[in-house]
Amino acid sequence: MDKSEFEQWSARATKWSADYISTLENRPVRAQTSPGDIAKQIEQSPPESGESMESILDDFEDIIPGGMTHWQHPRFFAYFQSNAAPASMIAEQLATTLAAQCMLWQTSPAATELETCMVDWLRQAVGLSDDYKGVLQDTASSATLSAILTMRERALNWQGNTEGLAGHPRIRIYASSRTHSSIDKAMWIAGLGQNNLVKISTDEHFALNEDELRQAISDDRAAGYLPAGIVICVGGTSMGATDRVGEVCAIAKQEGLYTHVDAAWAGSAMICEELRVLWEGVNEADSLVLNPHKWLGASMECSAHFIKDPETLVKTLAIQPEYLKTHGQDGLVNYSEWGIQLGRRFRALKLWFLMRAYGLEGLRERVRNHIAWSEKLCERLRTSPGFEIVTEPILSLFTFRYIRNGVDDVDELNLQLVNALNDDGRIYLTQSEHDGVRVIRFVAGQFDMQEKDVDIAYETIVQVAAGLDFSS
Repeated sequence: MDKSEFEQWSARATKWSADYISTLENRPVRAQTSPGDIAKQIEQSPPESGESMESILDDFEDIIPGGMTHWQHPRFFAYFQSNAAPASMIAEQLATTLAAQCMLWQTSPAATELETCMVDWLRQAVGLSDDYKGVLQDTASSATLSAILTMRERALNWQGNTEGLAGHPRIRIYASSRTHSSIDKAMWIAGLGQNNLVKISTDEHFALNEDELRQAISDDRAAGYLPAGIVICVGGTSMGATDRVGEVCAIAKQEGLYTHVDAAWAGSAMICEELRVLWEGVNEADSLVLNPHKWLGASMECSAHFIKDPETLVKTLAIQPEYLKTHGQDGLVNYSEWGIQLGRRFRALKLWFLMRAYGLEGLRERVRNHIAWSEKLCERLRTSPGFEIVTEPILSLFTFRYIRNGVDDVDELNLQLVNALNDDGRIYLTQSEHDGVRVIRFVAGQFDMQEKDVDIAYETIVQVAAGLDFSS
């Protein structure tokens, strides 16, 4: 494609995008394809000569959308949403056009300085103290890995990166048994080993048991291990489990441990002041992560990693060969030194567009609506024959299950129900496991969803359950 054709084909892509957004609710939410359906429509070998953009775009329209699960669908109630508000999408177009590699201040001064400003806007929006600085990572998994590495290096007096782990005591990290699997993976990658992630059981409120945490730390010290940090859960993936942040941070201070709060989903809701009780005491934590791409409308990837003492992060992750140094400029921030990646996208631009286009009040209204609509659905299911609420709403997330007279294998019944619901196409849900029981998750959070979409969810769930031809 010649540069002179860019405007023509970009206009066609923009029109397709606008049509897609406006008609999205008419599509089935989850892809209605079988494995291999898309691959068999793709040529087996790359072309030797260039093809026309018209042909390429025709094939895109014919092949790709029908094989996609539509994450921006207003009735996407599975996983945690990965949003893309229109204002954010426009910013992404511009960032892609600039095509900057934003690893250093000198490689993109505007990107670096805008990122500093946008992270601070987010800090203010969710009520964090001005003790925090921050950086935009790609995902919460990377932020958590960075935190685990910081715990490791801090515990080893910054010798792990140079000396390795051999000869040092086993490093121990602590977290709730309901924490996200990304914590386990971070232990793998950090070289600490999954068995050194000590899972602490939770109480009747699904919060980490502080007495058990204290005992585990004491036992580990007695065994010659090296306790290094605690990952605190706020709004866990399965059913929203949340630790008592302030109490865990107090224990960590007594024990000299680093604390990292995983609030990847729930943290965005803290733009609503009345919801901040969920993470009361958060300003005592050393670091935390929240994902604007989950609930605030920023398109993937955009994960805000806040750190009280950025020097600990930089000491852990910065490496400065001569070609990455900026000479003659003092006091610069190079955000590649604050994360795993060297190459960095211009993520701050979409936050700038997003927060200006909708305002904090516009974003708060969406969050409050999602919570209210989810609670309404929960109550409707509670009073519907055959349905049982397993875990009560935490923000906009709750779990339920379906029980039918004469059916002993309730787990299998609910697995068949969630599959039938997703095959139906009107809504998309996921299953999970809670205390050994299979449950169905519901979480509201798509940026432009309406109350009618939750009404459709109720009608669909009840209809499909009633018509389910269960076979054990």
